[in-house]
Amino acid sequence: MSIVKTGLGVDAHQLAENYDLIIGGVKIESDTGSVGHSDGDALLHAIVDALLGAAGLGDIGQFFPSDDDRWKGMSSLHFLRDSADRVRKEGWEIGHIDSVVILQTPKLKDYIPQMRYQIAYTLQTDETNVSIKATTTDHLGFIGEGRGWAAQAIVTLTK
Repeated sequence: MSIVKTGLGVDAHQLAENYDLIIGGVKIESDTGSVGHSDGDALLHAIVDALLGAAGLGDIGQFFPSDDDRWKGMSSLHFLRDSADRVRKEGWEIGHIDSVVILQTPKLKDYIPQMRYQIAYTLQTDETNVSIKATTTDHLGFIGEGRGWAAQAIVTLTK
């Protein structure tokens, strides 16, 4: 009998000039970028939290705290790879990842295939196991005003 667990992750970051906008490990052409201690990739941070949560291992802050200078400017792909290794060490297999990026601009449609590839490659899984959707808030709130962005992810693990 197999065991199935599900984890949920959510993250949000401020947007500002003179920062890169990295989403799903891919640099996005934009006038503003994500403010964060690492590279500010809220999509990968949400996926990491979902992975760790599903395995009962805690959250991203326990392993990569934002007050630790080792992680300053670090690619969030490192966090994703490390978290996947931790999950697998506990005997879990990564099943499916479903995620949504909430960002007013720029449009992400043309970047999503690259993001799916980057995440699947980092996790050593098939791209069909990675779903990324993008939406806006129709100009409502801090996201709609272009002051920030967010991401949500859900992950299924099996053992």
